[in-house]
Amino acid sequence: MNIFKEMDRRDVMRFICVLGISFLMPHSAEPKEIEKLLDNEDREGFYIRFIKPIRPVDPNKWSLAVGGLCENPQNLSLAALRRLPKVTQVSRMKCVESWSSKAKWAGIRPKTLFDVVRPTSGARHLYFYSVDDYYEYISLEELFKPRVLFAYEMNDRPLPPEYGGPLRLLMPSKYGYKSVKTIVRLEFLDKGGTGYWSNYGYSKDATIEPGTDHALDLKEYKRITKQGEPEY
Repeated sequence: MNIFKEMDRRDVMRFICVLGISFLMPHSAEPKEIEKLLDNEDREGFYIRFIKPIRPVDPNKWSLAVGGLCENPQNLSLAALRRLPKVTQVSRMKCVESWSSKAKWAGIRPKTLFDVVRPTSGARHLYFYSVDDYYEYISLEELFKPRVLFAYEMNDRPLPPEYGGPLRLLMPSKYGYKSVKTIVRLEFLDKGGTGYWSNYGYSKDATIEPGTDHALDLKEYKRITKQGEPEY
């Protein structure tokens, strides 16, 4: 059957116009994969916490800006940090929400970084700023204490974005909100300030206190009997 014989002149013209427009219209592209944001998640074994959802950070494009009261300000890549003397330790990170988890961490001591940028004699505190707009102030005295670590590995692998990669602070004797994640900027200051959660009533000191803890890695509840880093 000839389709045009079944149409009058007006139908034929309408058909031709529609056909022509369909060729001129751009074809829809394949839908792009939706990028997954990092957000709070009660993941088995080790919970994930941010103050707002963020895109995972590409370690190859990331850098750490260090400035303020120091003689040798730097903009350090992850590769540059990895060339500095590396240390490892097994530490439990304890959250103020009453859970904790243990991991093997690797990175550099604060003193190692400070030897590179050389804080001036007037520097007393370090300001931390993160990708998710989190911020914290920590005294240099606290950062020089044993077992404080700038970590870029977790359990013998690059530190995952959901746990603060490419670089996070680890202060095992303090609640987790002092162990700043996904750090992008450090600034040496002559005086401290009030960190993000301390503006909402959290302790500025943040030393872990005795109490009940849900150890996610052990799948059991433990009792913390003294201040500081848990010993299990």
